[in-house]
Amino acid sequence: MSTALSRITVAGAAAASAVLLLSGTAFAHVSVQPQGEAAQGGYATVNLKVPNERDNASTVKIELSFPADHPLASVMPQPVPGWKVDVTRSKLAKPLETHGEKINEAVTKVTWTADGSKIGPGQFQQFPISLGRLPEDTDRLVLKALQTYDNKEVVRWIEEPQDGAAEPDNPAPVLKLSAAADDEHGGHGAAADAKTDSKTDTHAPGTTTDKADAKSVTTAEAKAETSATDTAARVLGVVGILLGIAGVAFGVLAGRRRSA
Repeated sequence: MSTALSRITVAGAAAASAVLLLSGTAFAHVSVQPQGEAAQGGYATVNLKVPNERDNASTVKIELSFPADHPLASVMPQPVPGWKVDVTRSKLAKPLETHGEKINEAVTKVTWTADGSKIGPGQFQQFPISLGRLPEDTDRLVLKALQTYDNKEVVRWIEEPQDGAAEPDNPAPVLKLSAAADDEHGGHGAAADAKTDSKTDTHAPGTTTDKADAKSVTTAEAKAETSATDTAARVLGVVGILLGIAGVAFGVLAGRRRSA
């Protein structure tokens, strides 16, 4: 009985280890992750995350290719200590237009080669890249990568994942794009905000409403001044009348005393 339990325990432990090993391998893929948001029509900084999947070899080279059907006018890698970077540009069949300028070539590949450093077993390395202008007619960019080890093995991360299908063995890195923001289209957002402000801010200087308000204020001030003037005049009139009455009374009394 104890022998059977021991065998079951050993088999269960082996199965659990296999599951953990397989799940670890499944998630240890080359991937691309945005720092913040990557919106359609905008610019973004992304990290190419490269894990080392081998126990007996180190990663010494990584090549990242960009899609030809959605070329990017700007691809700028950030320097990574211990790695040399090369940027490959190719002429475009159809020029891009960005910020009013035509772009005849685009970056098609970025290559990082170990130069005093490498990605060892159980380690990973991130390679930051600035990308733009991101396309507006797709919600994702499929970037294909080649990972080279120091034992000459090359792993090709080029299989495009399909919605609803099982993940391929060597999936390509995918950058998901969020919906375009209003201010990602050459200042349309600013124009919209200005238009909205002109509608909602009825007291903006120089507007018709502002002039009407100023006129109303001027009229009110004039009325107030007129009212104040009238009041002062009435007070002075009453004072004058009282002084006149007092003067008449004083004259009458003075005449009586003389007569007496």
